[in-house]
Amino acid sequence: MQLYTKRGDFGNTNLIGGRTVSKDSTRVDSYGTIDELNSLVGYIVSQIGAEDAMIKNELVKLQHDLFDCGTDLSTPHGVREYKVQKDLVDWIEERIDQYAEEALAIEKFIIPGGDPVAGLLHMARTVTRRSERIIVALSKETTVNPVVAIFINRLSDYFFALARVINHRHGVEEPFYERGGVVFHPDLKKEALPKTKYDD
Repeated sequence: MQLYTKRGDFGNTNLIGGRTVSKDSTRVDSYGTIDELNSLVGYIVSQIGAEDAMIKNELVKLQHDLFDCGTDLSTPHGVREYKVQKDLVDWIEERIDQYAEEALAIEKFIIPGGDPVAGLLHMARTVTRRSERIIVALSKETTVNPVVAIFINRLSDYFFALARVINHRHGVEEPFYERGGVVFHPDLKKEALPKTKYDD
């Protein structure tokens, strides 16, 4: 199998459906960043031990979901039915809720780190946020699958929650940001809380 085609030698690439665009377009940047995130998740999977086999399997499933997101972002509206549907958002919200219940309540912002896998999950969280910003920019230029945007927004919360669970399960104390006051109030209803950078 020949891996190179030479079709992209002049800075262009083809979308699903045959349309040619520049490789530095917002659309290509959007699904390219999803690919970057997928690669990072693959590395995280390689670093997870047997004691966290269920999380490893869950992340492998997520890699397939990210591939679907990339496919939808590389598909101009109307070319074919989108792969990512609302059930994927429902699934990730359920996972976030479950992980949020497992880790201990916090009152301060967390400095990314702790267990090495938790640190990598925080890296995935920040790449996810960058991906989301690019998707928002793309949505201002053309029609994209809105469910992908919602899913990617939830995904950063998922990585945050999962990083906390990894630290909790491995008995690693989370590093807190010590130069600010209390920002989370676990005993209050969510709608009564001040908005934080983790609420978006």
